[in-house]
Amino acid sequence: ERGNMLLSRKNQLLLEFSFWNEPVPRDGPNIYELRSYQLRPGTMIEWGNYWARAIRFRQDSNEAVGGFFSQIGQLYMVHHLWAYKDLQTREDIRNAAWHKPGWDELVYYTVPLIQEMESRIMIPLKISPLQ
Repeated sequence: ERGNMLLSRKNQLLLEFSFWNEPVPRDGPNIYELRSYQLRPGTMIEWGNYWARAIRFRQDSNEAVGGFFSQIGQLYMVHHLWAYKDLQTREDIRNAAWHKPGWDELVYYTVPLIQEMESRIMIPLKISPLQ
């Protein structure tokens, strides 16, 4: 019955970036932001090199959950998963990154590598280990 309601479906096989922490269960409640980037073909290594440095700017508040890239499906796709207590905390943490020396430079060099970006806010189900 559920299949009759679907209009489309996409699948991806993702691998995690080696420089990112492994996702671990979190105490909640939290909201999660899934940021997805469609990179320009041929730029994955360059993106990864910049983000290996950039992730250090975003570790202070333990909001970085995971970073993944597509291996099968839509290629040159990158996904970042972030945990925040609420939308205000998200805004505060993201704004604080701009005050750290070097963050603006890394953003400057990675933006030209992106074709499209998307941000989704998700609320975990009670059964999710990522609360």
